[in-house]
Amino acid sequence: MQDTTRILDVAGIGFGPSNLALAIALRERGEEAPSAAFFDRSPSFGWHRGMLIDDATMQISYLKDLVTLRDPTSSFSFLCYLKDRGRLVDFINHQILVPSRTEFHDYLAWAAARFPEVVSYGSEVTAVRPVPGEHAIDCVELVIRDVAEPDRTRTCLARNLVLATGLRMALPDGVELSERVWHSSEFLHRLAELPPAPERSFTVVGAGQSAAEVTNHLLGAFPDARVHAVFSRYGYSVADDSPFANRIFDPAAVDDYYLASPEVRQSLMRYHGNANYSVVDLDLIKEIYRRQYQDKVAGVHRLRIANVSRVRAATPVANGVDVQVEFLPNGEVETVNSDVVIFATGYRPADPMPLLGELGDFIELDDEGMLRVDRNYRAVTSEKLACGIYLQGATEHTHGISSSLLSMTAVRSGEIAESLCAAVRPTS
Repeated sequence: MQDTTRILDVAGIGFGPSNLALAIALRERGEEAPSAAFFDRSPSFGWHRGMLIDDATMQISYLKDLVTLRDPTSSFSFLCYLKDRGRLVDFINHQILVPSRTEFHDYLAWAAARFPEVVSYGSEVTAVRPVPGEHAIDCVELVIRDVAEPDRTRTCLARNLVLATGLRMALPDGVELSERVWHSSEFLHRLAELPPAPERSFTVVGAGQSAAEVTNHLLGAFPDARVHAVFSRYGYSVADDSPFANRIFDPAAVDDYYLASPEVRQSLMRYHGNANYSVVDLDLIKEIYRRQYQDKVAGVHRLRIANVSRVRAATPVANGVDVQVEFLPNGEVETVNSDVVIFATGYRPADPMPLLGELGDFIELDDEGMLRVDRNYRAVTSEKLACGIYLQGATEHTHGISSSLLSMTAVRSGEIAESLCAAVRPTS
């Protein structure tokens, strides 16, 4: 079935925080806003549901919500959410800058619920096809599959695409997910399905915030469990969230990074990687250390840390998973049996090219084979493709460390909205 009633000005693929912020920015432009629709394969709005651990907090200020850095007066701000939920005074009295992850998820869902007319959940875009015009390709056709009824598809036409398909889980080579081998993104869902047992043993792989949160949660939720933490560092490293270092997440830092030479870009990543990658909040590090020390005082050893180590293999067996752990200094390998192995090994950007199909032939690449992207997050294309392709994510190589982070969501979506409005605005 094809929707031939109109050609959309904007079609958004994915409706997580990035495209939600874009939908807000477009709505707040009033009458000049282009027509837009968004498609998301999930049955309803959700954001990292598998890691909504009760005591886990955000790593950014509530002021870095969907709108405030772009427009502090927006009715979609976190403060307006608190007012609507009847918790504004309570939050102020709490004297915190970082809400819990569960509360921030509720904020995002509250904002998403105000867009029922523009988002189609349970709708997976499986292909994008060029529609030739008189002089250039100025329109694309989206093929949309109904997730609940896979044999049912429809199409729609759009003049601009905004891809916000999120991140993909990163796993070590050779690791395959199974009933007993998990990625942290599905942690709480899988944990709820785990059958009861008198004792539990877990292996957690990774040295970042998610790995530390999973480890701490398991120690608290399973008092008799043994937890084996494996990572290649000597210990958990502290996230640098100091005021000056945090400027790498400022909107102005995007301009600096975009205009910089490849050498300067590499140095910025090297200098400030510890603000985001494989690092942990200091309070959480102290909590895990406290738990381990108190266990030693009590004469028990629930948490074992295999530092300077890596997992060579995770093989499901009848009684769980055999994990081969290599101690990197001397290459010795130990096999540890666990009920479950959780790989908290992070994410990688989704490659937009497979979805774009033939449109990829019109996108220019840089000397490293990466997509060329202009300052407003629009892919640079040949003149034969007039349809705009915007990327929310997969632009770290051009826009820096905050490319896919919530820190820049409000500003980034505003810049894309401005570019889209300029692209569809009639010329006199």
